[in-house]
Amino acid sequence: MDIPAGLETTSNFNKVCRLRKSLYGLKQSPRAWFERFTKVVKGYGFVQCQSDHTLFVKHFPEGKLAIIIVYVDDIILTGDHEEKIDLLKKLLTKEFEIKDLGNLKYFLGMEIARSKKGIAVSQRKYVMDLLNETGMLGCKPAETPMDTTVKLEESDGSAPVDKGRYQRLVGKLIYLSHTRPDIGFSVSVVSQFMNNPTEKHMTAVIRILRYLKMTLGKGLFFQRTTNKEIEIFSDADWAGSVTNRRSTSGYCSFVWGNLVTWRSKKQSVVARSSAEAEFRAMAQGICEGIWLNRLLEELRVPLKHPMVLYCDNQAAISIAKNPVHHDRTKHVEIDRHFIKEKIEEGVFKVSYTPTNCQTADILTKALTRVNFEDLTEKLGMINIYNAA
Repeated sequence: MDIPAGLETTSNFNKVCRLRKSLYGLKQSPRAWFERFTKVVKGYGFVQCQSDHTLFVKHFPEGKLAIIIVYVDDIILTGDHEEKIDLLKKLLTKEFEIKDLGNLKYFLGMEIARSKKGIAVSQRKYVMDLLNETGMLGCKPAETPMDTTVKLEESDGSAPVDKGRYQRLVGKLIYLSHTRPDIGFSVSVVSQFMNNPTEKHMTAVIRILRYLKMTLGKGLFFQRTTNKEIEIFSDADWAGSVTNRRSTSGYCSFVWGNLVTWRSKKQSVVARSSAEAEFRAMAQGICEGIWLNRLLEELRVPLKHPMVLYCDNQAAISIAKNPVHHDRTKHVEIDRHFIKEKIEEGVFKVSYTPTNCQTADILTKALTRVNFEDLTEKLGMINIYNAA
C-alpha cells in the first residue's frame, strides 16, 4: 500500500505499515468487514451455512429459527421467532451503526410486495430508470424479448457500435435478469458479443428494452402451496449457435411449486447429438438440485421425496436409466455415471415431459409470442401492477 498522507518519511525509510482499521476504497475492506460481521454473528449462536456463506441460521429448541442474509453492508433478517429477531437487532446496534428500515420493501433494486396470496418480487423502478437513461420511455413496445428469425453471430458484416455503451447496457440487463427469467436467454445471447458489438447486436439489445417497456412491472410471485417437492426442468437447444454450433443449456428449479433458480448458458463443447446436449443440461440441473437440497437440510427442512428432473428427450432419459455402456456416450462418460449414481441413490428421479410442457424451453431459444407467454405463466411470473 502507499504511505498514508501526512506521514513524514525519509529516503532510508524502512518501516512497515500495519492496517489497523479497514476503510472504504481499500481492496481488503469488504473482506475485513465480512470477517468482523461473521465473528459477531457467530458469537450470538448463528451458524454460517456451507451451501451459501452469506447465509446465517440459528435454530431454537421450540423448532423456530432466525435467518440473516448479508450482501456487503445490506442485511435481511427473517424467521418465525419475532422476539429473537428484535433482540438480534438490539445486539447488532451495539456492535455496528445500523438503520432499521422496517418490513422488507426494497432491496438492491428489487421491490418486494406482500399480500394474502403471496410475495411478489420485481424491479419496476430499475426498468423505468433504465428506459429513461436510454431514452426508450416512448419506444414502441415488443411482445417478446427476441426475434425468432434473427440469429446473431460475431462477424455479421454490420458496422461496429460504441463498445462502452453496449457493455453498460448489457451489464444492467444481466442484473435485471435476477428477477426476470423471461429475458434470461436473450441477455445470455447478447452478452456473448461484448468485445466487438455491431449494429445487429445493439438492435437485439434495443429489442429487449422494447419488451421491458411492454412488461414494466413483471416479476416473480411466491405463494404457499401444498407441493413439498423440488422439481427441475432441464432443456437444451442443440447446435443453436451459428458462430461455433455449440448448444445452449437451460434449467429452472421449483422449490415447493415456486421458481427459485434458473440459468441459460452456452455449453463449453460441441455436442454431436441432441441427446448429448440434453444429457449435459440434465447434469447441470442435477447439480443445482443437489445444492438446493443441501441448503434445505441446513435450514432443517429435509425432503420427504426424491427430487424430480423433467426432460423432453427420450434418448437422454434412456441413457441415464440404462447402465449398459454405449459407444456413443463415451465422451459424456462422467456425466453419465454422475446422473446414474444420483438416480440409483434415490436422490433424483427422471421423468419425461412433452416439449410443449417443457418450462426450461424459454431459457434455450427465442420463442413465438403464444409459446413465450404460456411459459412465462408457468414460470410463475405476474405483473402485479396490471392485476391491480
